[in-house]
Amino acid sequence: MKVNSVVSAGHSVMLGALLLCSGQAFADDPWESANVHIFAFNKFLDGWLLRPVAIVYNNGVPTIVRHGIGNFFSNIDDVNVLANNVLQMKLQDAASDSGRLLINTTVGIAGVIDVASSVGLAKNEEDFGQTFGRWGIGAGPYVVLPLFGPSSLRDSFGMVLDTVFNPIQYHNDGSTRHTLTALKQLDNRASVLSMENLISGDEYLFLREAYLQQREYLVNDGAYYDDYEEF
Repeated sequence: MKVNSVVSAGHSVMLGALLLCSGQAFADDPWESANVHIFAFNKFLDGWLLRPVAIVYNNGVPTIVRHGIGNFFSNIDDVNVLANNVLQMKLQDAASDSGRLLINTTVGIAGVIDVASSVGLAKNEEDFGQTFGRWGIGAGPYVVLPLFGPSSLRDSFGMVLDTVFNPIQYHNDGSTRHTLTALKQLDNRASVLSMENLISGDEYLFLREAYLQQREYLVNDGAYYDDYEEF
């Protein structure tokens, strides 16, 4: 299994903060004591190593190069997205994802240039955690994973399958696999540096609620159900 950085999941969490719905999520966090300790470890490692390296990466690598790197990994992720759209019977999205893969892998030079978006084939966001959710499997308890960050019991199992479906894992050269994995996590971390000011109040609680609400948003394809609307 690949070794992700502390903020691999945090990447989605930060972006998810932009999608916070009105109202409060009712977090199922029975392992809060252990989660808080793991969160503190992850935060220490991020502050000591990952964030400083991400700042150097952002400042030292030209924007156009960073965009190309991000596009390259996004194209690889589309393999996973396509598989999950098929499993969720989202056939129209699956057809779009197939077109994205074909166009970006060829015309877009291995995905470095996102040609598909410019011709109307927008990127979808799907993973096995979302697929499990669409199949009716509940999120289960919230959990903070060492190195991986915020997750849930359901999404933790989904992450294993996400790894299995990641083409990088099947590259013959081990050093290339490790380099690509590290570069992906570095690019993820660097891409959310500007979003850190979204965090307010208790950081653990903020990221927990942001993660859970973002996952609910994605599982429901953007539909939000207000438990209080009937009142």
